[in-house]
Amino acid sequence: MLIGILFALMAMVLNSAGALAAGEAARKATKSRPLAVQPFYLGGLFIDLLSWLCSAAALRELPVFAVQAVIGGSIAITAVLGARRVGARLDTTTRFGVAACLVGLVIVASSAGDKRTAVSSNLVDLVLIGLVLVLGVAVLVLRQFRHAWPLAIIAGVGFGGSALAVRAAHVEITADFSPAALLAQPALYLVAGFWVVGIIGYSAAIGRGDIGSVTAVFIVTNVVVPGLVGIALLGDPVREGFALVFVIGLAIAVTGVVVVARRPPPRPTHSRVR
Repeated sequence: MLIGILFALMAMVLNSAGALAAGEAARKATKSRPLAVQPFYLGGLFIDLLSWLCSAAALRELPVFAVQAVIGGSIAITAVLGARRVGARLDTTTRFGVAACLVGLVIVASSAGDKRTAVSSNLVDLVLIGLVLVLGVAVLVLRQFRHAWPLAIIAGVGFGGSALAVRAAHVEITADFSPAALLAQPALYLVAGFWVVGIIGYSAAIGRGDIGSVTAVFIVTNVVVPGLVGIALLGDPVREGFALVFVIGLAIAVTGVVVVARRPPPRPTHSRVR
């Protein structure tokens, strides 16, 4: 379990760095140099890939909701560093929201159990295939509108779905596992499908809203939805006697993200001397 936590912590730091790089790219994007060709954006994608690899390693040791909750700590890093980058300070309400997100996610992570149960791979595959198709249509529709938070939700579910697909593939691995068997698993291709949906949604969201608010919505969605699906379909265990604690943690985290998402972007408190 310790190895899983360490990998999840590495994914958290890398996730924050990728979000900040994407935010910088969004600020520099113009019609002649769109987001997709910005060096910070491309660098952010590479960092996100490293973060995903770390989270995939963590998922071999921990339930989906525990890994995603640890990664959720990037909310604080992104919000604080994002505000400092523009010479601003987080207001009291936003600090309360960030703190609530962190407290709630810590409670969720602490609710993880150790034992896992077997699941029906066919059922998991069907659910995940249906989910990625719905998300694909939703992200194409929502890109036509100016609101950032619906796209952030789609991105959170998309990247969370990628984590579910990793866990589903891991569940199917047996003692006589071979690379050919891995390539035959639908979950392997679902990983890529969910990732594409997630990156499209996240890129569109950061181009429409404040990076701190977008990341908060994205991260908590990335914990709550895949976490609940992981419990229901993948047999991810909640520690015995911690069911109510788990629900309370989710409620606190969701409250925090609502507070952060409703706040306006941080404004500089002073002008810079040129």
